Amino acid sequence: MKYFVTVQATQADYEAMEGTESPGPPRWSREELLAMVNFMGELNNELAASGELLDAQGFTAPAEARFVTASPGTEPVITDRPYAAADVQPAGYWLLECVDLDRVTEIAARITQCPTPPGSPEHPVVIRPIGEAPAP
Repeated sequence: MKYFVTVQATQADYEAMEGTESPGPPRWSREELLAMVNFMGELNNELAASGELLDAQGFTAPAEARFVTASPGTEPVITDRPYAAADVQPAGYWLLECVDLDRVTEIAARITQCPTPPGSPEHPVVIRPIGEAPAP
């Protein structure tokens, strides 16, 4: 079965990772950022070696998102919607093929162990099973 696994972050989290001081999440040092990158790289390598990794990507900061909305028959409205620093958004994903929900849950639990600076917020790792379209 395929699963879409996402990690969550806020705009303030991205700014903290870039070294910006704020009243929210603690500022990341270069060493802390490298520890996160190395952790994720090792995890991705292991998942690729096991054949479970189909894709994995990180997203840019929420402030770089664009929204396109419309009702049927109307012109689309495109906005660069500003985010509050506390709005939690997907920060990256893994597309995995695992034997069952228990296995992907083990992987998500491991993701929660990614090193972060002391005092960093704890955002959930979200698992979404990917359904199959009904046969035509």
